Amino acid sequence: MPEPLPPLREIIARYGIRARRQLGQHFLLDLNLCRRIVRAAGDLAGKTVVEIGPGPGGLTRALLETEAARVIAVERDPRCIDALSDLSRRYANRFDVVAGDALDFDISALAGTGRVAVVANLPYNVATPLLIGWLRNVDSISAMTLMFQKEVAERIVAAPGTGAYGRLTVVAQWLCEARRAFDVAPTAFVPPPRVTSTVVNLLPRGAPLAPADMACLEAVTAAAFGRRRKMLRSALASLVDDPEALLEQAGIAATARAETLPPEAFCALARGLARIRAPR
Repeated sequence: MPEPLPPLREIIARYGIRARRQLGQHFLLDLNLCRRIVRAAGDLAGKTVVEIGPGPGGLTRALLETEAARVIAVERDPRCIDALSDLSRRYANRFDVVAGDALDFDISALAGTGRVAVVANLPYNVATPLLIGWLRNVDSISAMTLMFQKEVAERIVAAPGTGAYGRLTVVAQWLCEARRAFDVAPTAFVPPPRVTSTVVNLLPRGAPLAPADMACLEAVTAAAFGRRRKMLRSALASLVDDPEALLEQAGIAATARAETLPPEAFCALARGLARIRAPR
């Protein structure tokens, strides 16, 4: 029977880990809460799981308690990498630490292991670009269970016609079924952030909601939501010479506004933009 792992607060003291604002660090030390996040991820048996920013390893421990075949933790802070050494020794055949910036980590490089699950308490300062990067490689991912700042989570799961509905909503829901799991109070973290956090489940669809090129979809949504209070005939003028023709081809009223359109409508606009941009 292996000896119990040291308490997380002891790990933090031993390695002198103080959360750094520039790294967006807020550590989860409540193992029961970490286990709840892992339960929200569903059955991980036999899967490769990627965790981003493990810190002292609270969520990592909960992941290693499952029957996941392999857990890969991506960490850029050398102090936290050292702090994970006990887990590296205990789970040498199942646990790997990748030293580096998660924004540079190519999740598609793990394709040989099958589609991976991503489970992470994301650093607030890079959460959105990380998600967009994973969506661009969604064919490599089986599921994502991610903790965001509540405001970002609300944007991911928003419905058309609501204030939170925007670019991130459209791209995320085009490729995934998005569901809000539960909120986490600031007091659960060390140090506590100034905002509530929310765990979100994103399950990649068998096929996107509608055909579209992602680069064109991102361009259309950037233009449309960049001037969200404008009618689309005005908002899209920065993107194409004849926005009314683009809207007509997509079956969308020129007077419509971005927040009223479902993701499928933006896909229609993206297909039209792709035709305009195609070499002649």
